[in-house]
Amino acid sequence: MIIDPAQLDTLSVYKLLVGAVVPRPIAWVSSRSRDGILNLAPFSFFTVASREPPMLALSIGPRTGGESYPKDTLTNLREQQQFVINIVSVSLANAMHETSMNHLPDVDEFVRAGVTPVRCEVVDVPRVAEAKISMECSVEHMLKLGSDYLVIGRMLRYHVQDELLSDGRIDILGLDPLGRMAGNFTRIESLFDLPLNDS
Repeated sequence: MIIDPAQLDTLSVYKLLVGAVVPRPIAWVSSRSRDGILNLAPFSFFTVASREPPMLALSIGPRTGGESYPKDTLTNLREQQQFVINIVSVSLANAMHETSMNHLPDVDEFVRAGVTPVRCEVVDVPRVAEAKISMECSVEHMLKLGSDYLVIGRMLRYHVQDELLSDGRIDILGLDPLGRMAGNFTRIESLFDLPLNDS
């Protein structure tokens, strides 16, 4: 089957994309408004953009439900130019899900999700204390791409629980990261090396 995306509506193309690009990591982004309101929101269009200097990329799409004003995260990143990416472990799945809702801009989503804000080293945005890994970032680039905005953040500090780091490597099973599939979520339950053993 060959599909021309130009012949489909936006939602149909979206379903094809999120069904093929799997599993996706989730950036749980903490930010602060210019009025000091804390925001937390998950984004699964997320990856590493550069090794040197270390940069991360996330795509922020329009609000669901027909609202035309931008998401709070996008507004905060435009105005404050800094944010934190927290990595979501499975134990934080319900808290993360709460922050995926369309809360009003004056709602502190740390409080709504029941997680603890902790002061960062160099950015004026808190990280999630319960997250096993958090990365402080400054906005390096923000590009309008079709309906979405691609945000490139330079990683300034890396926070990791001591027991997860050994010989410079992260214990992935210990991290127990939550992944995004199409409309579902997944967790890592096994790791293996290549090539596969036929037996």
